[in-house]
Amino acid sequence: MSTVLVIEDEPKLATLLANYLRAAELDPHVIADGALAVQAVHDLDPSIILLDLMLPGRDGVDICREVRRFSRVPIIMLTARVEEVDRLLGLETGADDYLCKPYSPREVVARVKAQLRRAGWHAGQAPLPPPTADEAPLRIDESACRASWGDHDLGLTAAEIRLLGTLAKHPGRVFSRDQLLEHLHDDGRAVTDRAIDSHIRNIRRKLEQACDGDSPIRSVYGVGYAYEWLTP
Repeated sequence: MSTVLVIEDEPKLATLLANYLRAAELDPHVIADGALAVQAVHDLDPSIILLDLMLPGRDGVDICREVRRFSRVPIIMLTARVEEVDRLLGLETGADDYLCKPYSPREVVARVKAQLRRAGWHAGQAPLPPPTADEAPLRIDESACRASWGDHDLGLTAAEIRLLGTLAKHPGRVFSRDQLLEHLHDDGRAVTDRAIDSHIRNIRRKLEQACDGDSPIRSVYGVGYAYEWLTP
């Protein structure tokens, strides 16, 4: 059973999250003091961490940065304000995902399971390796300006290939629109973040045609986009 370390100082919220995680056949462990967080990671060796930003003793940014010095365990950062997510992205804390309060406990569980799948874990099962480059259905050849899903040519434009390539090289990482704009064009033309949304809609539509109506690109409200492995 996968261990979830919940670092949250609001007792009611922590209990609610623990109950939902337990119902999903996960093993939650809750601590409320940021000063104890890093030692808890060493002691428990969790499969994933839910980390609140504002904690007594030590804040989530410092905790995340220290954990990243010795572990690649998936970390989902929890914050009370959408604006904080932009700041966290700018700080490049090393978190794998971000959730803004108030959030649905069901969404938290869904995000946890997505991160565990990507890390090669399934609740109650042994770890499975992530897809290798040969097994992954997505193929991108930027030099040939071609992208395919399995045997299906996606018919992407050059800009769409660059965007999809940026996301797919870092599965699970949340990119802000500003960050994606840096990868959109290589000729210095002036574009707005609305161009990102337009390109993402087109990429999703083309992927859905190749993926039986599904898409590996996930929207993160108020922030941007992330690429997720599609699993059976």
